[in-house]
Amino acid sequence: MFDLVSTYSPAGDQPRAIKELTKRVKDKEKNTVLLGVTGSGKTYTIANVVKEINKPTLVISHNKTLAGQLFQEFRDFFPNNAVEYFVSYYDYYQPESYIPSSDTYIEKEAERNDEIDRLRLSATTSLSTRKDVLVVASVSCIYNLGSPIEYASNIIEVVKGMNLRRQDLFLKLSDLQYERNDFELKRSTYKVAGDSINIYPSYEKEIVKFVFLENTLTNIFRVDPITGIILQELNQFSLFPAKHYVTAEERKEQGLKNMEIDLNKRIEELKQSGRVVEAYRLEQRTKHDIEMINEVGYCSGIENYSIYFDGRKQGDSPFTLLDFFPKDYLLVIDESHITVPQIGGMSAGDRSRKETLVEYGFRLPSALDNRPLNFTEFERRMGQSTIYTSATPGDFELTRIKASTSKKKGKLADKPEVTKQYFSDLKKHKGIIELIVRPTGLIDPEIEVKPTEGQIEDLIKNIKQTISKDQRVLVTTLTKRMSEELSRYIEDRGIKVAYLHSDIETLDRADILADFRKGTYDVVVGINLLREGLDLPEVSLVAILDADKEGFLRSDKSLIQTMGRAARNLDGRVIMYADKITGSMKRAMDEIERRRKIQRAYNLKHDITPTSIIKPFREVIIEREDKNKEKDYKAQVLKDSSITSEDMQVEDYEYKTMAKTAKKDLIKRLESQMKKLAQNLEFEKASVIRDKVLELKRIK
Repeated sequence: MFDLVSTYSPAGDQPRAIKELTKRVKDKEKNTVLLGVTGSGKTYTIANVVKEINKPTLVISHNKTLAGQLFQEFRDFFPNNAVEYFVSYYDYYQPESYIPSSDTYIEKEAERNDEIDRLRLSATTSLSTRKDVLVVASVSCIYNLGSPIEYASNIIEVVKGMNLRRQDLFLKLSDLQYERNDFELKRSTYKVAGDSINIYPSYEKEIVKFVFLENTLTNIFRVDPITGIILQELNQFSLFPAKHYVTAEERKEQGLKNMEIDLNKRIEELKQSGRVVEAYRLEQRTKHDIEMINEVGYCSGIENYSIYFDGRKQGDSPFTLLDFFPKDYLLVIDESHITVPQIGGMSAGDRSRKETLVEYGFRLPSALDNRPLNFTEFERRMGQSTIYTSATPGDFELTRIKASTSKKKGKLADKPEVTKQYFSDLKKHKGIIELIVRPTGLIDPEIEVKPTEGQIEDLIKNIKQTISKDQRVLVTTLTKRMSEELSRYIEDRGIKVAYLHSDIETLDRADILADFRKGTYDVVVGINLLREGLDLPEVSLVAILDADKEGFLRSDKSLIQTMGRAARNLDGRVIMYADKITGSMKRAMDEIERRRKIQRAYNLKHDITPTSIIKPFREVIIEREDKNKEKDYKAQVLKDSSITSEDMQVEDYEYKTMAKTAKKDLIKRLESQMKKLAQNLEFEKASVIRDKVLELKRIK
């Protein structure tokens, strides 16, 4: 089924890794770790395994940027197969929430990206119709989605020459949530023109034209939506629903009845506990939603009532993208040391927010069942075999490998993140397959440790030396504020620079990185976003400021990941600015040196001359529909307001180092500002401070 197209063949450690991975998957081994260094061709290796296994495959990445990069690479490897992209369709998202302390309700506000919505529907359509499917997804794949059974059962199957009344087709299109629009034909709509009906499927880039002669379907065409030119004549066509949430009419009627029953029950509970305001609020909101669903089949926030329409019972697992896959699919978790903890943390935060909404009468208890999978539920859906790819595997992966490996064969330490033998111990396990030798012969970058005194001027000097060779520089800092201030300082020295951190919109990050590769910027300054998976072969220098500040951003694993950004260039090197060599720095440098020895020995044995990795510039996957409408929410509400104070600029790292009394005072000041703004009905600004307070309170 899978047809791998490539101009090169497996090289370096790839042939052995492909063989071992394929064998383990075919032997139905549940867990395997691919420990691949940066630039070793992990994606190509996995593509070869997918070709050999020939089963539907799900690749999960921990953010949209990396998912997009993987999607483009797999699409190039499998141009004749269904390679799909499934990420959150929100360009901007403010979840519905309530703050009891200040009686502040924050209504859900979101901007959907139409193209991402199309790609999501395309993914589920492919999974419902074919087997040669590879889906690259973000962690959004574990969130509630419509039932695959309902989705697949609501399909219009048409064949050229069949008897079909147009009135029947109109009714069916309405059931599938397609709307008639005779003025503007866009996704999820249809247009009637004489004896023909033009339908724009929600998951397609082309229009499908049905031509009738009385009650006979005489022709089916694919049509270009812009020029109107016929692209292809079809003998048959399957039209899938316009949305993932589709419900049969009889189930909708019963669902609405159950909603009313639960509403009355909940109202009585609230009244008996003396919460009359909450009871009234819930009654008004829910009855309005019931009326909307009854009249138009949809309402804002309908996902909070999904349990009434998809056949689930209270507490049942939600339907997700994973339910569209067969049981024996192949699962690949990219950068697993980051992705696995992210998957595990989604459920608790979502539930906490919704419990408050339910408690104060904003939602029925059914909202609690509109949720992501918890980790136990995710594990039950992990498919027949799972491959974890990472240069620094996490505790979960190692625990799974330990569970399937004899204790006599090199038992791993219980806490590998603080064990000096962590990386050397990994080699002892059959379930961990190393990919250290690169096909290009590139050796891991040289590492230099320099004192912090005069570090900025030294950094500027090294930046200028690097860009004089038409190469790029990455600089990592500990805080957002530091990255912005350093960027301004570098810019003042006449250097083209941009900063990159979590406050930058997802699509803007992709634009910045694309411009960085093209030379619009010579330097990018950031925090941990510059670590896992970013494919930037033009980077030859990585500078790490405050390398001796032990913590999450300067642990041995984080340092190795950061250093890896310089491993795709022949002149790759790393400068760590530090006044002492910490345990994490020592372990990271030892591991890099171990890899360098293996790589040098291989090159010498096979007479290989290292060459830099060359990556093509790919087109942007998702274009924003209107950049002027793009919302930078926090900047918008903070602008010209009283909350642009130093308190709001405190970073995670700074907060961790504060004394307990200072932490309490900071939280107290922020909460005081939040309440004051809420009293003045400035709820949006209050919500920004609330988010900051919650962020700080989560830090241990």
